[in-house]
Amino acid sequence: MKISIVIPAHNEEKRISRTLRTYEQFFSEVATYDDIEYEFVVVLNGCSDKTLRVVQEAQKELGNIVILDLLEAGKGLAIKAGFEDALKRHNDVIGFVDADMATQPEYFYDLIAHLHDCDGVIASRYMPGARVSPPRPAIKRWGSRIFYEPLVRMLFGISYYDYQCGAKIFKRAVIENIVHKLTVKQWAFDIELLYLCKKHSHTTKEVPTTWTDQAGSKLRILRSGTRMLGSLFKLRFSHR
Repeated sequence: MKISIVIPAHNEEKRISRTLRTYEQFFSEVATYDDIEYEFVVVLNGCSDKTLRVVQEAQKELGNIVILDLLEAGKGLAIKAGFEDALKRHNDVIGFVDADMATQPEYFYDLIAHLHDCDGVIASRYMPGARVSPPRPAIKRWGSRIFYEPLVRMLFGISYYDYQCGAKIFKRAVIENIVHKLTVKQWAFDIELLYLCKKHSHTTKEVPTTWTDQAGSKLRILRSGTRMLGSLFKLRFSHR
C-alpha cells in the first residue's frame, strides 16, 4: 500500500521540521513490519518566513518529501494542490494532516486501519472515546453545537461530531472523483470535502482520536467563526 500524506504549511518554520522528522521516524518503523510505502507532500501556501528553507533541509535528510510552493495562502487551496500532486504517482491512499502535529503519527496511522470497510476515515476530537489535551475552550465547543453543526446539517445533509479536525484520509478513487470539484480555498474546505463524498456516494467513517492542541494557533475564535458561517452559505450556493 502506497500512502501520500499532504501537509499544508503556512508560516510553519518553527514547527514543520519536528513534524516531518517525527512522522518519518514512525512510518519508517511501520514499514519494517507492514507492507507500505509512504511520502509526504508539503504544500507551502503564502509563506513569508523560512518554512521553505526548513522543509528543503528536511527533504535532503529524509528524501521522501515532495515540496509545492504556492504564492497564495489558503489551507483548502494547499490541500487540493497536494491531492492533485499525489495523484500523479501510484498512491493507493491519500490524506492530509496539520503541520503542527496536534495529531501524532500513530493516531494518523490508526485512521488507515479503518479504511478496509469504507472509502474515507476522519479523525474526531468530540466522539465518545476521543482524548483532547488540554481541554478545548467551552465557548468553542458550545458555539459549534448550537450554531455551526445544525447549520451544516440543514445546508448539506451531513452529520459528524467533528468536521474540522485536521486529520483525514481517503482511498485514491475518492480523491480522483472529487478533487476537480473542490473550490474552497480557505474556510469550510472540510465541509465541501465531506459533502462531495456524500454527494458521490463515498462512505466516510468518523473515529475518535487523540489530539494535543499546539501553541501558536493562527485561529481567533470569534473572527474565524464568523468567516466560517459566511463561507457555509457561499458554499451551499456554489453547489446548489
